[in-house]
Amino acid sequence: MYKRIGYLKPAFIGLAVGVSLTSCVEKKQAEGTQPNIIYILADDLGYGDLSCYGQEKFSTPNIDKLAKHGIKFTQHYSGSTVCAPSRSALLTGQHTGHTYIRGNYEHQPEGQHPLKREAITIAELMKQAGYKTGAFGKWGLGYPGSEGDPNNQGFDVFFGYNCQMLGHHYYPYFLRSNQDSLVLEANAGNKTGVYAPNLIHQKTLEFIEANKDQPFFLYVPSIIPHAELFAPEEYMEKYRGKFEPEHVYKGVDSGKHFRKGPYGSQPESHAAFAAMIDLLDHQVGEIIAKVEELGIADNTLIIFTSDNGPHLEGGAQPDFFNSNGPLKGYKRDLYEGGIRVPFIASWPGKIKPGTTSDHISAFWDMLPTFSEITGAETPAGIDGISLLPTLTGIGNQIQHEYLYWEFHVWGGRKAVRMGKWKGVQYGISKNPDAPIELYNLNEDEGETNNVAADYPDVVKRISEIMNEARIDSEIFKF
Repeated sequence: MYKRIGYLKPAFIGLAVGVSLTSCVEKKQAEGTQPNIIYILADDLGYGDLSCYGQEKFSTPNIDKLAKHGIKFTQHYSGSTVCAPSRSALLTGQHTGHTYIRGNYEHQPEGQHPLKREAITIAELMKQAGYKTGAFGKWGLGYPGSEGDPNNQGFDVFFGYNCQMLGHHYYPYFLRSNQDSLVLEANAGNKTGVYAPNLIHQKTLEFIEANKDQPFFLYVPSIIPHAELFAPEEYMEKYRGKFEPEHVYKGVDSGKHFRKGPYGSQPESHAAFAAMIDLLDHQVGEIIAKVEELGIADNTLIIFTSDNGPHLEGGAQPDFFNSNGPLKGYKRDLYEGGIRVPFIASWPGKIKPGTTSDHISAFWDMLPTFSEITGAETPAGIDGISLLPTLTGIGNQIQHEYLYWEFHVWGGRKAVRMGKWKGVQYGISKNPDAPIELYNLNEDEGETNNVAADYPDVVKRISEIMNEARIDSEIFKF
């Protein structure tokens, strides 16, 4: 078993990684091959919510253009089926059997349980490789000032929601600028003067502008289209009346819990959902346009994906929009609909336009991919494998023996993807020996036919993986 770098003392990590980085980074810098990296993460966007992945009720032209000019993955997986652990797996390169944060664990009055100081994140590696690092959107990996605060995990600049719970609201009373609280007076009481995703997007574009002359890593964890389902009027009017009968959602519009977690009411849920994705697509288009305007497009890798499958909260109706496409399950499921997500990458001159890949990959592959691209040294103890050969078509792509997930609520759940096989186990908190469901995804993408009884040897191997692929967590226990 490998030694977990996440348990080393911070000073040793800095020395070990810093020394090993130097030669690779200096070589990349001398070659002028350190590209900018922009990683855009939608919130609860389903596999079928983009028109380039089959959405028919509305279109996403800018994201589709990104796919047309780059590569689209059909078997890419999120870090988890909910927000915080998915982001933890992304940033640390470790799946949920190893990464420290494995669930949404609230901290009062604001924020979530912090990622440990000892964790090595993508942002820390990028920063050591000479990159300017920025995060704009939703964090969820440590309350302000904690060891998990974005500024303590490698990000030079953070702007947005530190707290996932407060990130439920599109007209919040404040946002965080690093650890400082930016009070939004225009949203006082029940006013709706500042639509937060627009302000966050403005700051995102300013970051690109300010760092156009140096390599940068830009992480954009948008809150769209997570409930509540609110969009500016200019987007609502484009979809109003187009998705009848409308769905009316009655939420919390006043009182002590208003804008503190519970979702607000939305009488036009269908229109609002489509409007929100339209706005997200527009913002992606503006990011693309900005790098083109600044003349840095050819040296910029842009990635678009989602943190998990579609949600059912706040009036959302994923079945109406076929948000999970052909897949079974939603957010909080470990069936494909809860964890298989869109993944699009564009990098002019490096990624062949109009490419589609069925390579099986996951969030924890991003850290080694970005390390290889930038010359950073990939730390020991991660679960990811670099996707660079698949992205560029150069070299041999190493395949995963398996992918693994665990989820610690709703009865406890585990899942394994092993080649064409998918094993799913539910209810393990009460019954650690709960039966494992088995699906052949090559023949049954929708996971409708449990073939566990026909392949006992495959089930046995998956059961072994479910036990071997994890270590105990001090806070997330079955």
